[in-house]
Amino acid sequence: MPKGRVVIDEERCKGCALCTSACPSNLMALDQARLNAHGYHPATLVDPGGQCTGCGLCAVICPEACLSVFRTRAARPKPVLAGVN
Repeated sequence: MPKGRVVIDEERCKGCALCTSACPSNLMALDQARLNAHGYHPATLVDPGGQCTGCGLCAVICPEACLSVFRTRAARPKPVLAGVN
């Protein structure tokens, strides 16, 4: 299964929470304990090591383009050729 990593530019976030509703894994939330320089509660990852698949829905729906999603895939095993030493 592919894994993803989300990078959040918290200073650009305006706390609209659209990313939280778009995430199928429910990994995004607004950080109610902090405010960014503009006075908004920024988006944050609830479980940074969680089951993010790198689908990118959070980044697509973000009107401020403050989310970047990176997707990694597991390396495939190399095929074994019969009769080759």
